[in-house]
Amino acid sequence: MVYSVFEPPESGRDAADHVERFMFVGDGFSFAAFLFGPFWFLWHRLWLALFGYVAVVAVLASGMHLIGASYGIHSLSALLLALLIGFEASSLRRWTLTRRGWKDRGVVVGEDLETAERRFFAAWVSTGRNPAPLPPAPKLRMPSGNDVVGLFPEPGANR
Repeated sequence: MVYSVFEPPESGRDAADHVERFMFVGDGFSFAAFLFGPFWFLWHRLWLALFGYVAVVAVLASGMHLIGASYGIHSLSALLLALLIGFEASSLRRWTLTRRGWKDRGVVVGEDLETAERRFFAAWVSTGRNPAPLPPAPKLRMPSGNDVVGLFPEPGANR
């Protein structure tokens, strides 16, 4: 899984406590946000996102009522809004952390949160408390002059 790493704003605390407050935001669909949207916003203290969600629900409900939409259309719009929240949950968390002054320290990949934390802090400590460097891009082998790409087994063979 891919995680975005955020460093909290500086405080008067010691370095160990500061490191404990780092936030790893997983990328991907959030079933908790999909199923329990408003409660998920409250749990993660996303006040502006909750306010926006309530406003969108109010506008959708009143608009559906004004046009006389059926119960099925009401349900479909609620499902689509829940899907949108589920897909954008991690983006909303990243936006809120950035707005609150947290520093984006990069991206780390790990099988689970613990592995990602270990990889990030190992790279972070080895670089002297700088953001974790990205791994080098894999080297691709370029075809030599004799290699042929395509349907023919050798250069010039048109059988």
